Amino acid sequence: MAAQDYPNNKRRDHNVWNLPPRKASRRLLRQENSWDEFRKVIPLVPLRLRPSLEVTPPKVAVLMCTMQGQRFLAEQLNSIATQTHPNWEIWASDDGSDDHTHSILEYYQEHWGEERLSIHAGPAVGSTANFLWLTCRADIDTEFFAYADQDDIWEADKLERAMKWLQTVPRHIPALYGSRTQLVDERNQYIGYSPMFSRSPSFENALVQNVAGGNTMVFNRAARDLLRRAGDQVQVVAHDWWAYLVITGCGGRVHYDPHPTVRYRQHGDNQVGANIGWGARLVRLRLLLKGRFRAWTDENVQALETILPLLTVDSRSVLADFDRSRHGSMWSRVSGLWLAGVYRQTILGNLGLIAAAILRKL
Repeated sequence: MAAQDYPNNKRRDHNVWNLPPRKASRRLLRQENSWDEFRKVIPLVPLRLRPSLEVTPPKVAVLMCTMQGQRFLAEQLNSIATQTHPNWEIWASDDGSDDHTHSILEYYQEHWGEERLSIHAGPAVGSTANFLWLTCRADIDTEFFAYADQDDIWEADKLERAMKWLQTVPRHIPALYGSRTQLVDERNQYIGYSPMFSRSPSFENALVQNVAGGNTMVFNRAARDLLRRAGDQVQVVAHDWWAYLVITGCGGRVHYDPHPTVRYRQHGDNQVGANIGWGARLVRLRLLLKGRFRAWTDENVQALETILPLLTVDSRSVLADFDRSRHGSMWSRVSGLWLAGVYRQTILGNLGLIAAAILRKL
């Protein structure tokens, strides 16, 4: 999702049927005057009739958060409309956009129907809070859930691939699917791929790394129920990293698909961009030296401590060993990583982890 300056106001009433009126700023008035022209170039894809199948495929609730998303939103909505898995519904939570975002959502809702696309007012305190608020809504009653950013493009088989794996997991076991992504520019032109990971997803990995972006994540009801028990008020770095931590920490299953299922659009307003190349490595090194990674770790550990009863016995032990290792002598910090069993997915990543421990930046 594109980076925006979110207002730091208190959470407001989120009743979908009583959305608060949008402020009539000069910018908004100019945009409303141009909406008729803007609407003419929206490439709306009409929904195909659902095939009459003997067994209806399970419904997926697509949790989409928007903020100033008019540039790319229509293309993302169209990619959801053309999914080979036909049974989905979009829950769009807008964080107070004053461009054409809300009008685009209403335009698609008019053509697709409210049963396919419902529009809600988000908490307006940032994308992480918005996604957590959507995740914890009790009235979203489906068996499966998917996160969606406003500016990406889903490959047609994204939901189908996710559902194929998720349906192999017993319903009572929390399960999360994520995948690699194809990187594209603003014009949807190929740039490259996100890193390929080969080590198994686990809580030990989740403590220091998120292996899959939220734009690829699909999960079952048992996983959603876990996240609801953790609550939408928890202070965490990112909703997708939090999902990885909670589901692995509580004994769930996580599957990383090396096949790209999302075209991850790279543009000037990305909140989190592609994590590839030496440029990205230098950025991570700079953040490490500034103490950003340690601050992120502090935040995640503190959040995990609020849900200790939900964690497995093994996860509680790993968390305790990991946190203890961060505060001792240099030798205990480095050896403590080995004792806790934490790891990143690559050799360079693990070398960076050791360096962070030595420099007391973990």
